[in-house]
Amino acid sequence: MATKKNTKSAKSSNGFFKYIKIFWSIFLIGLVSVVLFFLMASWGVFGKMPTFDQLENPDSNVATEIISSDGVTIGKFYLENRTPVKYADLPQNLVDALVATEDERFFEHSGIDARGTLRAAASLGAGGGASTITQQLAKNLFHGEGSKNILYRITQKAKEWVIAIRLERQYTKQEIIAMYLNTVDFVNQAVGIRSAAKTYFGKEPKDLTIEESAVLVGMLKNPSLYNPARESRKKRVLDRRNTVLSQMVKNGFLKPEIKEELALKPIKLDFNPEDHNEGIATYLREYIRNDFMRTWVKENLKEDGTEYDIYRDGLKIYVTIDSRMQKYAEEAVHEHLSNLQEEFFIGQEKNKNAPFMNISSAETKRILDRAMKSSERWRVMNKQGKSEDEIIKSFDVKTNMTVFSWQGDRDTIMTPMDSIRYYKHFLQTGVMSMEPQTGQVKAWVGGINHRYFQYDHVKQGTRQVGSTFKPFVYATAIEHIHHSPCDTIIDSPFTMPKGKYGITADWSPKNSNNKHEGAVTMKYALAHSINTVSAKLINEVGPKAVVDLAHKLGVTNEIPETPAIALGAAELNVSEMVAAYSTFANKGMYIKPIVITRIEDKNGVQLYHDVPQTREVMSKDVAYAVVKLLEGVTESGSGYRLKSTWSGNGYKRVTGHPYKLTNPIAGKTGTTQNQSDGWFMGMVPNLATGVWVGNEDRSAHFRSITYGQGATMALPIWGLYMKKCYANESLEISKENFERPENLSIRVDCSKAVEKDSTAIEKQDIDDFFGI
Repeated sequence: MATKKNTKSAKSSNGFFKYIKIFWSIFLIGLVSVVLFFLMASWGVFGKMPTFDQLENPDSNVATEIISSDGVTIGKFYLENRTPVKYADLPQNLVDALVATEDERFFEHSGIDARGTLRAAASLGAGGGASTITQQLAKNLFHGEGSKNILYRITQKAKEWVIAIRLERQYTKQEIIAMYLNTVDFVNQAVGIRSAAKTYFGKEPKDLTIEESAVLVGMLKNPSLYNPARESRKKRVLDRRNTVLSQMVKNGFLKPEIKEELALKPIKLDFNPEDHNEGIATYLREYIRNDFMRTWVKENLKEDGTEYDIYRDGLKIYVTIDSRMQKYAEEAVHEHLSNLQEEFFIGQEKNKNAPFMNISSAETKRILDRAMKSSERWRVMNKQGKSEDEIIKSFDVKTNMTVFSWQGDRDTIMTPMDSIRYYKHFLQTGVMSMEPQTGQVKAWVGGINHRYFQYDHVKQGTRQVGSTFKPFVYATAIEHIHHSPCDTIIDSPFTMPKGKYGITADWSPKNSNNKHEGAVTMKYALAHSINTVSAKLINEVGPKAVVDLAHKLGVTNEIPETPAIALGAAELNVSEMVAAYSTFANKGMYIKPIVITRIEDKNGVQLYHDVPQTREVMSKDVAYAVVKLLEGVTESGSGYRLKSTWSGNGYKRVTGHPYKLTNPIAGKTGTTQNQSDGWFMGMVPNLATGVWVGNEDRSAHFRSITYGQGATMALPIWGLYMKKCYANESLEISKENFERPENLSIRVDCSKAVEKDSTAIEKQDIDDFFGI
């Protein structure tokens, strides 16, 4: 019996050890399989793993920034709107909210949270996943959104683990937090924490409050679901923000009483999605992207011979624009043209062919057809293979659309052809402001709204310049035949005979008021833009000499060598006019306008630095004499309202009176035939600014000179802009006299010359201007 009992016990014992052996075999096989699984992942069996260099320099699309002279990012070029920040630029409350919500033991683990993993495994993920911040960074950097295929997702997870451990070895905890926040897509074209802070709250990350940080951290769970810009998600976003605040309390980062106080606050957004058509200096940004950078990247290759990608390579483009002055210029345009536009619409109410004046129906059709075939609708439908007849018919079908207005975007129903005619009503503008001594452009407004009107009237557009060309004629006369501003000249009828300077018929220019004043000084003649005097001067010096001087002054567009240029028949752009006038203020030294000072790569290595291009055009004496001539325009001529205290009566809304600028100003107004173009060029010693206003088509214009001349269309923008600049004393815009050369050889003091009574001049200017 004992033997049987022992035998049975031995069998039982053998069976137990057999099960133990099986258990450990399975365990070891499982363990080896897991280890082998992760080894295979690290060897790249499940897909290519990042190299050491890639971990050191993770490949991510970084936006190129455009940075103003006062250190403000005024625009970006990007595929993903990402601008990395360093850990030092992050507020502690943001870091605390992130760790408390996304990875409570972040500073304790080495990339993998064992406790969290076991918890997730035990609950089969019911309580959430176990991804650490480092694992999420690995996912964001090297494969993006996780696969919905469970088997493939498992291999992705294994790779994330391996990469996370490598990242922890490679970087500090602080660097990992910064890298992670730089990779997150916060939707609304905001990739990375800096773009998110700017987009949703209009500030840098370091300036985020606790509750603002909580909103952004709350988005990490599902950026689309917790998008604070969506009105329908408002309650959900608020609840999620408060959950983040609760997590901060739980982890000791926030006192309960502070959390209760913050939880009661509503979410206050300053929502500014960064868009190529939004923000300030949009026309300048487009010039940089499309003109400057397109050429620069081809001429400045990387070390490997490839071109820089302005959408991915994180360049920093430092520009001369001052963000404050740019803002003032854009505000001045809005304040004046929004009012002037109303007058234009009122003036067109009885015009059956509005906004076109004095043209045939055939010419109107040509203008509209040309606009139709240049439109985005035509381009898209043509690309879709639609026939020309189909496309043309679509332009006469009423449709819902959003159109521009000065009061904001307006939803309406109209045909696409009606919208073309509607947009032809709008007055456009070009404004550029530049430091004469440095060539640095401080403000650039190429139009009224880049989303709707993308043609740049600073650099692209050329328009007739009217009387703003006359100073070039006077400058030539001073330089070549030694006239002075105080010389007397006779304002009387004048005819240039056929054949002289190549003209094909007698030329008899008229003054705008059809009157003649007899003996006047050159200073008075320019101040009042007397045509016969300009004609007599170009008769003396010849058109070629004037054209040659204009080209020396920086004008690059072709100018016809005909006497008519004395009255402004040349077509030039705002940029070259500002550069030319700046030469007078810069003592006869031309300097090419500068927009970009330097370009750096994302590591701060300088790739480009501007070298100023200068040349002497005229002597200091001649330049100063022209400045004194131009001062006469604002002292007693068509620019006098800049200094006047006269309110303008019923015209105040349009003209912006009174400006009450008491400092010396050199300037010139300009108005072209049929009031198609209005100009004002104005200078103080350290700032030259040019303004053009007019409709896109020359056949669309004001009926009368009252609103259609440069003194009403363009001068008020200059006046409003300068008042804003002067109000900001930190800009240091000069109110001093223009510097007088030593031993000046040209007479500029005209106090004893033949002049008109200044009181009479003021009253006559006002009466003539308003047709009184």
